Amino acid sequence: MTLVIIIIALALIFDYINGFHDAANSIATVVSTKVLTPFQAVVWAAIFNCVAYFIFKDHAVANTISKTVNKEFITLPVILSGLIAAIFWNLLTWWYGIPSSSSHTLIGGFAGAAIAHAISLKGMGISWGKIVESGIILNTVLFIFLAPLIGMGISIFITIVTIMRNIWIRIGIIALATFFTVLLFDMFENTKMEENLQKFLKVDKYKKELKEARAKKEANPSDTLAIKAFNTAQEKLDKALPNYNNILALVNDFDNLGAVKIAHEASEKGWLKDIEASRLKDDVRNANDYLVLESKSVEDPKVNKAEFLIAKEETEKYKDPLKKYFKKEISADSAIIAMNAIYPIKEANRDKVKKKITGFSIEKALAKDIDKADNGKVVWGIVLTSLLFCLVYLWVEKIRTPTAFRVANMFKKLQLLSSAAFSIGHGGNDAQKVMGIIGAALIANGSIQNFSDLPGWVPVACYLAIGLGTMSGGWKIVKTMGTKITKVTPLEGVSAETAGAFTLFFTGQMGIPVSTTHTITGSIIGVGATKRLSAVRWGVTVNLLWAWILTIPVSGLLAAGTYYIIHFFL
Repeated sequence: MTLVIIIIALALIFDYINGFHDAANSIATVVSTKVLTPFQAVVWAAIFNCVAYFIFKDHAVANTISKTVNKEFITLPVILSGLIAAIFWNLLTWWYGIPSSSSHTLIGGFAGAAIAHAISLKGMGISWGKIVESGIILNTVLFIFLAPLIGMGISIFITIVTIMRNIWIRIGIIALATFFTVLLFDMFENTKMEENLQKFLKVDKYKKELKEARAKKEANPSDTLAIKAFNTAQEKLDKALPNYNNILALVNDFDNLGAVKIAHEASEKGWLKDIEASRLKDDVRNANDYLVLESKSVEDPKVNKAEFLIAKEETEKYKDPLKKYFKKEISADSAIIAMNAIYPIKEANRDKVKKKITGFSIEKALAKDIDKADNGKVVWGIVLTSLLFCLVYLWVEKIRTPTAFRVANMFKKLQLLSSAAFSIGHGGNDAQKVMGIIGAALIANGSIQNFSDLPGWVPVACYLAIGLGTMSGGWKIVKTMGTKITKVTPLEGVSAETAGAFTLFFTGQMGIPVSTTHTITGSIIGVGATKRLSAVRWGVTVNLLWAWILTIPVSGLLAAGTYYIIHFFL
């Protein structure tokens, strides 16, 4: 437990450092255009970093980070090593004023420490694909280049539209772009709800089991055990799919029904009956230190693996007394007695187990999982922002007599809005990364089963830490971002920050951990290139690119070295 507390403390310290390291991302253009003083800018950014807590329900980025390393190789020393390496690299790049990615140093450190751990256990011959989730790493590396390009493309588009002389064409293009953005985010919402529903009903688990069983069966067609495992997996999936399809039809009408009505109707029609005993079984055995036993089996397989496998097999039988409890054939106390006869429930855990049983509601659990994917606040924020831009344009250019002073003043005021939007994206994206690390530590320690069980205090602490860090500022990086890449006017500041905010919201919906640094840099380059290509100081940009490329491998090597040092002392 002491090591977990140290990891959580270091994670929040990293979050704080991330805040002042990346403060420049959201305030550089506001400061360089003299819309706000440096102090006003960091306070403004910090406030909206924390506002992100109330906007982002589904912590998709955090979930991605927590799954960067395969569960078999996630241990507390691995997480500790990754954090130490990430903190060191962040401080080093901050000291030299290099706007490197806090996101990528965290991912690189986590992966590097895990690879070092796996090699110490399995030897050099182990495939890296078995240690880290190659898909997550590939997407992360890919978006080192895609995130700034997306930001650049959007900022060029916004700048060109903004300087159009015909205001009605400008408003028409904004309306069309907003319409397609809403459609895109609606697609993200539907996809995430389907994923959450599959996970809730364990359809994704059954599909994975079926795929693995099929591979074993095809490899050895005469193996009776493989055939039996295949048939069992197929039976589980076939049983789950009708209920999944029925509930999915309701989920597709989420905008009219809402999560509570969907869950209530699913419960009333009996579509949740097959899964409720299984889900409560998971809660009960976790309350009886099952996850602690699992984490010990990972850290020391020779001593604890056999005991864990027994617990895993026996606690599956908890479902039988729990089914009787749901049918009201037995009381909660009788169910606990029956489960204790199957696999012992520790005396210290009896009250926790009883609380899990009596407080369980399959209906509320489903409503919560569906509602997490609702991105309505983000979508309405985009719509209202577009509407506000259009109204401001009309006021300055049609209702009042347009002058150079009024137009410039308009963009200065709009820059407050665009920087706030970017700060919300920054908080929502970067605070989640630390949430993912803390979640991985709690899973490795056995405190929670999966990321969806993350305690409520974790996101609150992470958002506050990054907000406080932002208030501390990062003036060396402000200079690089605000002046060295290209000179930025208020109009261009609005374009860059709006483009960066949209990119962060877009990638956040996809659960891809991108760098806010890369994103806003690409957006600033975009507005500079709109004037002329020579307006961008490409020498500075190339140096930044090298820092971006080196961050993941350098952080990984630092974390691997740190792991071997920690492993020597622990």
